[in-house]
Amino acid sequence: MVYTAFLEKEKNKEELKEELDTLEIQLFRMQNNIKEIAKKSEVISIDQARDEQWVVIYADKDEEVCQLMLHDCTKPFRGKWDSAIQVEYREGSTLHIADIKGEENKGYGSVLMHHLKEVAREDNFQYITGDIVERDFDHVDRLKHFYSKHHFDVKIDHQEQCGEIIWNDR
Repeated sequence: MVYTAFLEKEKNKEELKEELDTLEIQLFRMQNNIKEIAKKSEVISIDQARDEQWVVIYADKDEEVCQLMLHDCTKPFRGKWDSAIQVEYREGSTLHIADIKGEENKGYGSVLMHHLKEVAREDNFQYITGDIVERDFDHVDRLKHFYSKHHFDVKIDHQEQCGEIIWNDR
C-alpha cells in the first residue's frame, strides 16, 4: 500500500499502475492531438478538466468571431471538438457569447470560460456579455449557477423568459 497525505484514499500497486498507464496514454494522445489541431487552429493551452483528464484548448479567430474549443485527450483527435464557446467581437471592448456547446457536467465549460477570460485580458477586452433567451429556460437555473460561479452579473426576467450576463474585468 502507498500512504500519503495527498491521496484521498489508500491505493494499492495495481490501482497506481492503472492510473499511470491511463496518464501515459493521455499524454501520448495529447502530443498527437496537438500536432493535428495545430495544422488548422491556434493551440491556446493544455489543461485538466473535472476528472483530471487532460484537454487541449484551441481557437479559430477572425475579425468578427472567435471560437474556443476543447478536445479531451482520452481519445484521438478526429477533427471534432468536445466543447466550444463561440463569441462575437463587439464595439466597446466587449466579447459577446453567442453559444456554448458540448457535453454537460464534465467541467469543459468551466475550463473554456477560464481560457476565454484569459483571451479577453490578452486582447484587451474589458467585458464578456451574453444573452439568456427563451430556448435556455429549460436549464436556466444551471446557467445562472454556471455564470455566477464564474463571477458574471446574471439578470433574469422569468416572466419574459430572457436575461443577460455581464463580466467586467476592471
